[in-house]
Amino acid sequence: MPVTVLLVDDEPLVRAGLRAVLEAQPDIEVVGEAADGAAVIPLVRQLRPDVVAMDVRMPLLDGIEATRAVLRTVDDPPKILVITTFENDEYVYEALRAGADGFLLKRARPTEIVHAVRLVAEGESLLFPASVRQLAVEYGEDGGNRAARAVMERAQLTEREAEVLRLMARGLSNAEIAGRLIVGTETVKSHVSAVLAKLGARDRTQAVIAAYESGFVAPG
Repeated sequence: MPVTVLLVDDEPLVRAGLRAVLEAQPDIEVVGEAADGAAVIPLVRQLRPDVVAMDVRMPLLDGIEATRAVLRTVDDPPKILVITTFENDEYVYEALRAGADGFLLKRARPTEIVHAVRLVAEGESLLFPASVRQLAVEYGEDGGNRAARAVMERAQLTEREAEVLRLMARGLSNAEIAGRLIVGTETVKSHVSAVLAKLGARDRTQAVIAAYESGFVAPG
């Protein structure tokens, strides 16, 4: 089955460019487009895309609020890939904190766009881990915030789960973590699932943000 994508951007040329790049791939299908975040929820419910590629800045409803709305109101929500002009934008970090699964630069090369969509759809690696770390340095609260620390303390991660979370924050995939820890991939998947459940995280991106926000992993 192909990865289905909904494009959301107020610039028609951006949507046309993304559609051309993605539809050139046999395993990706663009199922719809929207010009503003306000149109996302009905389209997501109608089209059930695997991934929403969403501009972070739009005139009526921006990507941050649209992300929150989708995750709050849609059952089994899609992965959300935020599209941005600048990778060090505070809006991007807020979108990740709101639940977005990764971000994509508008100037990205076609191969990078395709890779980002596939990676976010699979959910087994962190997209642009170095950039996420840099965003945490610039916009995260120094030393972690109280709420995030409380969540991490309540999680009571085992030693192995904590080790897996640290490797997730470095951007390692499940297969790479398995190789590092000399265990099977299925064992790693079980540990990742346990980490997400204990942190109340939707996916590994939110788990890594929580790790940075709490001070569990130093972003610097």
